[in-house]
Amino acid sequence: MAQVELRGLRVRLRPWRPDDLDEFAALNADLRVMEFFPAVLSRDETAAALARVQAVIAERGWGWWCLDVDGGCAGFVGLSQPNFEAHFTPCVEVGWRLAHRCWGRGYAVEGARLALAYGFEVLGLPEIVAFTAQGNQRSQRVMEKLGMTHDATDDFDHPRLPEGHALRRHVLYRLKREARP
Repeated sequence: MAQVELRGLRVRLRPWRPDDLDEFAALNADLRVMEFFPAVLSRDETAAALARVQAVIAERGWGWWCLDVDGGCAGFVGLSQPNFEAHFTPCVEVGWRLAHRCWGRGYAVEGARLALAYGFEVLGLPEIVAFTAQGNQRSQRVMEKLGMTHDATDDFDHPRLPEGHALRRHVLYRLKREARP
């Protein structure tokens, strides 16, 4: 399938390159970046995850694209289909993970807007969701800047995290195609 590249004013969502692994592994090993995930990832775990991401993009044409800032990997932004069961699945989610050096610069919002436009305009999706651990205020602010809405009755316990895990409770945000800003 053809590889998609989306361009914004300051960011590109592009296919992954072999030289992206070092930067992607570094951000997945950063405790600040992985604060709201169960664990940091080793280089081998990152390489395996990247292979899965690339396989999904090769099959579908879309997924977690490399977030390119100034010609290098700054993380990922894109669309995914969660592979767990919850009251809102099946669905497509928009998500991101950025290197700490890129936080607070609007790159996540800019990249996510590109991904949302692709999901609504190219894929014809009626709704896209986003979710994160309840305490992740930074990601929730990104969701709000994207025009996504939160209803506390949609919040859920992530089925992949055990009962009592500090990150188990998640918030869910939604954006319908006709409600886009």
